[in-house]
Amino acid sequence: MLLDSADRDTTQRSAGGSAAARPGLLERPAIARLRANRADLLAGLGYLVLATAVLSGQWRDTDSGYLIKSGQDQTMWEWFFAVTAHSVAQLESPLGTNLQNFPAGVNMMANTAMFGVGVPLTPVTLLFGPTVTFVLALTLGLATTAYAWYWLFARELVSSRAAAAIGGLFCGFAPAMISHANAHPNFVALALLPIIAGLLIRLARAVTDAAPRNRIRDAIVLALLVAAQIALGEEPLLIFALAFGLFVVVYHLHEPRQGARVLRALAPTVAAAAGLTLLLTAVPLWWQFFGPQSYRSIDHGPMGNDLKTLVQFPSESLGGAWAPGQYVAINETEQNAYFGWPLLLVLTATVALLWRDRVVRAAAVVIAVFGVLSLGSVATVGKRPTGVELPWALAERVPLLNSVLETRLTMAAVPAIAAVFALASDRAVASWKQSAADWKPLAWFTALTFALVPLTPTVLPVTERAPAPRFFTDGAVRQYVDDGSVVVIPPPRPPDARALRWQADANFVFPLADGYFVGPTGAEKKGSYGPEARRTAMLLVKAQDTGAVPPIGAEERAAALADLRYWRADVLVLPTAKNSDVLASAVTQLLGFAPARVDDVWIWDVRALD
Repeated sequence: MLLDSADRDTTQRSAGGSAAARPGLLERPAIARLRANRADLLAGLGYLVLATAVLSGQWRDTDSGYLIKSGQDQTMWEWFFAVTAHSVAQLESPLGTNLQNFPAGVNMMANTAMFGVGVPLTPVTLLFGPTVTFVLALTLGLATTAYAWYWLFARELVSSRAAAAIGGLFCGFAPAMISHANAHPNFVALALLPIIAGLLIRLARAVTDAAPRNRIRDAIVLALLVAAQIALGEEPLLIFALAFGLFVVVYHLHEPRQGARVLRALAPTVAAAAGLTLLLTAVPLWWQFFGPQSYRSIDHGPMGNDLKTLVQFPSESLGGAWAPGQYVAINETEQNAYFGWPLLLVLTATVALLWRDRVVRAAAVVIAVFGVLSLGSVATVGKRPTGVELPWALAERVPLLNSVLETRLTMAAVPAIAAVFALASDRAVASWKQSAADWKPLAWFTALTFALVPLTPTVLPVTERAPAPRFFTDGAVRQYVDDGSVVVIPPPRPPDARALRWQADANFVFPLADGYFVGPTGAEKKGSYGPEARRTAMLLVKAQDTGAVPPIGAEERAAALADLRYWRADVLVLPTAKNSDVLASAVTQLLGFAPARVDDVWIWDVRALD
């Protein structure tokens, strides 16, 4: 999208328009500016309405509603926002906390706590609760991401606001975005990425047009944008940087000298921006990579897209309701491809017809490269490995890349697809203006409808969340906690993290043993979801899952005592749960004394234990 003056003129002529018709090239009269502003307003309002509709189920019930397909991720994110607000209110650093995984604690910077949302929305969290912050971040994330790409397309790529709106619509509401809207605001709030791209494009254009710019100002603005994106999500920034870099290289392949000139001219500004970014983020980044509970990398196992995910429809879409395919996603929140076969057909034909356009060629390469990388190390079809080794087998050995879920690389293709569709739509609109009888624009928009209608998102389903035990919400827990932790039976973990919400509902008056987070394990400090497994926690989980008390002898009792000492436990709490009677019997046998009933839970006060 780094269009120089000549390329802009060529693009406009090929679209049936003139360079003067291109927005931003010449000063417009007041009426034209008013129309443009009205179009921008309508686009933004439309995106906001659609985002609100997608999340309307959660908006209708922010007290006890829960996005059912989020697994335990909504609980985790709400805890992140709640504990960030608590830290800010207490004038404490939000970078780390021991309120979870006590006493070792949690490195919040290494857990994508999204301080760019949690800190500024602290008043919202404190006044209305973390669920409101969570659904607000998702809603505004979808709408602003769509609008930011619309803004970029309208000002740098196409003349037609309608064409730009189509591109923005796909960027904000693509299947991957809707899937992540179940649980991952860090992969939904991506509005800064097109803003960063727009700034780089303007810097490059200034080089080709020999237009003067204030390099110091540009470096400061770029640094602030990148630092802000780091506070929102580093993994999306990494994927965007790789994709945008590839796009730029391919875009300049036919004129490498010009590309080299742009690179030389931009290098000082970008280098200065990088240095400023490091200064701005030095403390949080040091904490993330070298601070307490930091880790080196995450062993997440094979996380590539199945080939079927490219042609099937996402579950939360009209196409998914009409023609559901084999379930081959990693989980409900990682449907990062699912473009559907109609879109792939239309996209392939469009790329072939517009291949001479530099933007289309560069976009096509990004789509192909990141589509292949997203398949992982070995291609699978219908969850069956084919044995065909893919390029990711080499890429995953690169530091930082080895912590990326390869399925998410497909998201780099989303704005590239949107750019192709926006360009084709822009040409169709221009042709229609020249001749209302021209059949080609009608054919294009019919094909586009065929591609996009099956991907129309549906309302994300919501279930009712059980209320927190009164023992926590009415303050009774305070009587049983001195300076140690509360051990919920069984301890919270990634498959069941409800205790994190109970702790937030109790206003963080106690720390929790174990939890749902990413932290280091073993001597190599590799990242793992949840704490290192302790013997007592595993015994209790087994008892709950099997419905039978495992054999308990002197060895198990000694291990339980050691684990309680490690957790610095003050009280064990058993709320109503699956196989509660079995869990009560197991804990009683481990400790040697019966529990007491307090409010709606059973407790074992262990403060007197040696």
